Amino acid sequence: MDENQCEDASAAEPAPARRLGAFDAIMIVMGGIIGAGIFVNPSIVARLVPTPALVLGAWALGGVVALIGAFVYAELAVLRPRVGGQYAYLRDAFHPIVAFLYGWTLLLVVQTGGMAGCAIIFGRYFREVTGLAVPEQVLAVTILATLTIINCFGVRAGSNVQSVLMLLKLGAIALLIGGGWIAIGPEAASPVAAPRAGGGSWAGFASAMVPVLFAYGGWQTASFVSGEMRNPRRDLPRGLLVGVVLVVALYLAVTFVCLRVLGLEGLAATTTPASEVMRRALGEPGARIIALGIAISTAGFLSQGILTAPRVYYAMARDGVFFQAVGRLDSRSHAPVVAIMLQGGWACVIALSGKYDQILNYVVAIDVLFFGLTGASLLIFRARANAPKTDGNAASENFIRVPLHPVTTVLFVLICWAVALTTIVKSLRDAGIGVGILAVGALVYAVWRRPLRPPI
Repeated sequence: MDENQCEDASAAEPAPARRLGAFDAIMIVMGGIIGAGIFVNPSIVARLVPTPALVLGAWALGGVVALIGAFVYAELAVLRPRVGGQYAYLRDAFHPIVAFLYGWTLLLVVQTGGMAGCAIIFGRYFREVTGLAVPEQVLAVTILATLTIINCFGVRAGSNVQSVLMLLKLGAIALLIGGGWIAIGPEAASPVAAPRAGGGSWAGFASAMVPVLFAYGGWQTASFVSGEMRNPRRDLPRGLLVGVVLVVALYLAVTFVCLRVLGLEGLAATTTPASEVMRRALGEPGARIIALGIAISTAGFLSQGILTAPRVYYAMARDGVFFQAVGRLDSRSHAPVVAIMLQGGWACVIALSGKYDQILNYVVAIDVLFFGLTGASLLIFRARANAPKTDGNAASENFIRVPLHPVTTVLFVLICWAVALTTIVKSLRDAGIGVGILAVGALVYAVWRRPLRPPI
């Protein structure tokens, strides 16, 4: 086949369908952050810090870190509005092997393991609400398969389902806030507890930041679908910033309500703070309603992951470092169907194995490490004398910039790596397994490397 024939074949391939707008971006950002964590993690934080003010302070600081990260990714979206998002940033700033290792861990453990764990939580709450005598693993596989099939019909179908589920989960959070703020009444609120003796160490606050930052994680996945946005340089930055700000406000409101209704000691004593708040507000029916809300929230989180992450595997295949079939789009839906099915199938396997908790621990530190590397990529792009231009339009190039860069960007990188180091110190064995997965990925990359396809 001569050069002209190659060009004709490339031109005949379906391209990613640019069908997403600013509203879709906001829903995807919020859907990637809000899962089951906000319904559970406030109690974990309350056990680690001695006062209500520090509980709220931890969530506020986590929100600041997430907002800085959103600014970092928003600027990167202007510089690199390409399919794969974070994968493309790492590839262009460092080396293709760095991007490959990110995608490698994303597929094998981080994304699919997280989806499996979230699907199990869905099965648990769905069974509680409906009373079905069905194993939670079966329900987990059912929801994973259903959402996987929906996303195979195209980015518009997947985004519509994701938006509907996002709006429903916002309704569940609003009900939780309203139940605590209105139905209980000030006279029934729990008194503010006195500070715990000897509980004010910085180590406790630093430990509390780990579940907080994990609860705020997920906004970066919106960058994966930048190649399918109508105007990614405009809509993705807006989606990142608006979405993160709204999530921070919701998280602070939920934490405040939990403290107001349960008190510090009551919040620390329960493992299901959302259910306990709604039980006090509306009795057992309230607890069942919020259980349904949590099930919907986890389904929405799953929908977002199934929509976004396969675009990374698609970009890897286009770069010649993954199965060629994964780099093809369906001629009708313009969706990376093979990539979507691959991720959904592997997530189902992990869910059925019941080993997802251990698998997630393998790469927690590595996942946050890649966040830091992505922040460092912005430092590299800014420092390069031949930094890529957006479209020659100064207004477009300056649409979004990280405030107080490079101080804030460096701070984001250091915080991410500090969380990674904290996780490694706490779990040396699991972190070692994660390093082993990366090492295997490096060997696979050396064998798999093929010539690049046309850039996307």
